Amino acid sequence: MNLVNKQVKHGVFGKGKVVQYDELYVQVDFPSGVKKFVYPDAFGTYLTLVDQKAASFVEKLAEKSVRKKEEQRLERIEAIKIKTKQRLFEQERLSRRSRTMTINPRSQSVFWCKPEELDSVFGEWQVFTGEIKSGRNKGQPKRLARISQNSACLVTVREPDMPEKDRRIAGLFMVGENFNPAQCTDGYIPAHSKYRYRLSEEKSAKMLFWNYYINERAPHRVTWNTGRHRYFDNPWMAQVLRDMIALEKKPQERDYLQRFFEYFCRVNRIDQEKLPERSGALAST
Repeated sequence: MNLVNKQVKHGVFGKGKVVQYDELYVQVDFPSGVKKFVYPDAFGTYLTLVDQKAASFVEKLAEKSVRKKEEQRLERIEAIKIKTKQRLFEQERLSRRSRTMTINPRSQSVFWCKPEELDSVFGEWQVFTGEIKSGRNKGQPKRLARISQNSACLVTVREPDMPEKDRRIAGLFMVGENFNPAQCTDGYIPAHSKYRYRLSEEKSAKMLFWNYYINERAPHRVTWNTGRHRYFDNPWMAQVLRDMIALEKKPQERDYLQRFFEYFCRVNRIDQEKLPERSGALAST
C-alpha cells in the first residue's frame, strides 16, 4: 500500500501528510515543517493514520518489526551467553594447565627495542624475537623455547646518547592466549587480548630496567652488550608490575594494573605477600 499523501495526526505537531518513506524512515509534512520518524515503529505510538485501511496495514508492519527486534535482542543475549561460557571454559582450561604445567623460574622475556620501534610494537601489540646471528640458521627468527601462557614480554628502550644504566621500561604484555612457541616461525610474539600496558613517557622514565635485572655472574655490572633478548626471572616481572601499580594515580588504570598483577602472580604461582623487594644491579649499588 502506498502511504504517500495519507493524512496523519501527531500529539504535538498536529495534522500532517506523508511525503516520503522507505524501509527505515517516514517523512511527514506538518504546518511546522517536515519531520522524520522511524518506520513503521512510529505508527501507533507517535503517528496515527486517518485512513483505517492504511492504519491496519501499518499496524501489522509495526507488530512484525517489534517481533523482529525482540528476536534480534534475544539472539544477542544468547550470543553473549555463549561467548561468556566459552570465555569461562577457556579460563578454566588455562587455569588447569597453569596448575599442572612445569613453570621455568626464568620464563619471562625482556626485549631491547629501538625508540622508533615502540609505536609499531604497541600499535600492533607484538614484538619480534630477533634473528640468529651465525651458524646454519643465520638470518632466521629466533625461537624462545621458554615462552608460554605464563610468560610476559617486557619492552625496554635506550636512546643512543644515553648510558646503559638509564635503560627504561616502555611497557609489557602477557603473551597471546593461544601462543605456541613451536608454531612461532615468523619470530613475532603476539600480546594477550586483555593483559597489555604501555607506559607514558613520564612514567617510563621512572621505571629503570636495571633496578630489576641483575647478571648473577657480574652483579654490579650494568651492561647489556649485544643481542635483542634476555630471559627474565618470574619474580622480577611481578616486581615491575607491583611498582607500576604504585606509580599509577588514576583509579581505573590502577585497578586494571592490579588485575594484571594478580593474574600474572596466579599463572606463575607467585605469592604476592612474599614477593621480595627489587634487587637489580642499580638497586644493589
